[in-house]
Amino acid sequence: MKGLKTLSFGASISIAMATYNGLPHVRRQLASILDQVEATDQLVVVDDGSSDGTWEYLQGLQHPSLELVRNTVNQGIRSAFQTALQACRNEIIFLSDQDDIWLPNKRAAVLRAFLEEPNATIVISDARVIDENDCVTSRSFMATRGGFRGSVRSTIVKNRYLGCAMVLRRTALSLALPVPRGAPMHDMWLGVMGAIQGPVIYLDQPLLDYRRHRRNATPSTHQSLMQMIRWRVAFVAAIVVRVIGRRMHLTSS
Repeated sequence: MKGLKTLSFGASISIAMATYNGLPHVRRQLASILDQVEATDQLVVVDDGSSDGTWEYLQGLQHPSLELVRNTVNQGIRSAFQTALQACRNEIIFLSDQDDIWLPNKRAAVLRAFLEEPNATIVISDARVIDENDCVTSRSFMATRGGFRGSVRSTIVKNRYLGCAMVLRRTALSLALPVPRGAPMHDMWLGVMGAIQGPVIYLDQPLLDYRRHRRNATPSTHQSLMQMIRWRVAFVAAIVVRVIGRRMHLTSS
């Protein structure tokens, strides 16, 4: 594992990506990513049982950074991302959805942020919101959430951790994985686990186009009040169990 002080703009990165029936947009997303990867970077794509030709398209790609994993049965986005994260080898790990578009400076801007704050566990940026026809519907995703706040308390009230805009230091995964069932969303869980371990850096600039459309894996509609309460109770319980369990493990080892 690379030490914090050796991280540089030449550092290799890993990218964890999940796909499921994403053929209409995955070509554009992968092109935007592959334009920025270096020769020693790692792009792990876990296909979660696609039936629309996505898997066949992925198999046809020829790129040295690409590593493919196939779920023959759909296991859900949380499981697919967990598999991808577990396969990542490098110190800095980008999360990627299948249907967004990376802006050209994403990789460099994130690495610069990690360099400037060596103790950061997460760097998260803003994003422009686009529809399925690439039309911009909002110039700031975080503005639609009332601005970014990344503390545990703020996240329990209202989640601002957008997975496709998040980049993790590998050490954050030691507490975060496996993602428990009590976590309503994997990105929300990863964000809180990272915030518990160290500073979260927010870049107040869009580094990707975040696509919202009717086929998104993460629902855009609001859940019922009762469902939201249940989610948050389960989420808090999962945090307590994980943190206490890890402390007990460290004490006994």
